Amino acid sequence: MQDQTDYGSAVVASVIREARTWVGTPYRHQADRKGVGCDCLGLVRGVWRGLYGFDLELPDAYAADWAEAGGEERLLAGARRNFRAKDLSDSRPGDLLLFRWRPHLPAKHASILIAEHSFIHAYQGGGAVTVSALVPQWRRRIAAVFAFPEFNDIST
Repeated sequence: MQDQTDYGSAVVASVIREARTWVGTPYRHQADRKGVGCDCLGLVRGVWRGLYGFDLELPDAYAADWAEAGGEERLLAGARRNFRAKDLSDSRPGDLLLFRWRPHLPAKHASILIAEHSFIHAYQGGGAVTVSALVPQWRRRIAAVFAFPEFNDIST
């Protein structure tokens, strides 16, 4: 992963700045309101809303845990529709990281990379949006990396 102190785009700096404002928001399954409650997807949806001024598509209901048995890659499919896919080796602060708990399960967790070795996410066990270290236990679960779109690439 690249460590960039010069983030190179207004979007990247804005993503990191907006994501940091969510730290401390209580964990609430399927919510997406800063200071009120959100889950990992709600955090990403809220950061998107803060950046672009409109909501991402509303997802269908989803389970609170990582063990959905359907096998559909709904989180990955949604990210591919709205973000730009990147190679893991090209990830940098400001990117969306998706995780899968086990290799055979669908990706079920989302976060935002804020530095080479840390990310912001919401998870039930953490109780609130938090900054976590991107330690090997997390790093090996990364399923995909996506860049937020540039401001001039977005239309409502």
